[in-house]
Amino acid sequence: MNVQRLALTFIAGCSAALIAYGAVFVRGDLGGVFAYLRARGALRRLRESGTQAQTEEAQRQLQALGRQVGDPALAESLIPLALLIGLVVGVLVWRSFGRRLSATPRLDVQERMVYRLAHRRGGRFTLDDLRAGSPLNEAQAQAVTARMLDLGRLVRDGDAFRLA
Repeated sequence: MNVQRLALTFIAGCSAALIAYGAVFVRGDLGGVFAYLRARGALRRLRESGTQAQTEEAQRQLQALGRQVGDPALAESLIPLALLIGLVVGVLVWRSFGRRLSATPRLDVQERMVYRLAHRRGGRFTLDDLRAGSPLNEAQAQAVTARMLDLGRLVRDGDAFRLA
């Protein structure tokens, strides 16, 4: 098991669960969240330059605004939903990175040129066809066809080659 893959999956799942919990906690009201943050900033500034009575009144207003914006009872009842969202995101991250790791490596460019030409010509081609239909020179064409013959991807058919 790849530790980096596991750590990334865990971080992504936990992050998604926390984001979902936060969205449920404020009932999706971003305007209320920003109003609370503005009021909290104003309270901080008021503590530096205001009187004790002004600070206490601003503190009460901030607490009232916080109770109005957040809904802890709803958020607590929907914790399983937030965890389920985190689990789904974690599984998607795990699968996407697993698919990337288990994918077969791509063929090199010259082999892809040979496959493309062979498919255009119905599966059979000669070295002359390969030189004429691709940017490969004679030495490159011979080298790539020899390598593909050794790997069993091509079969010799007289002077021509065909896909295996």
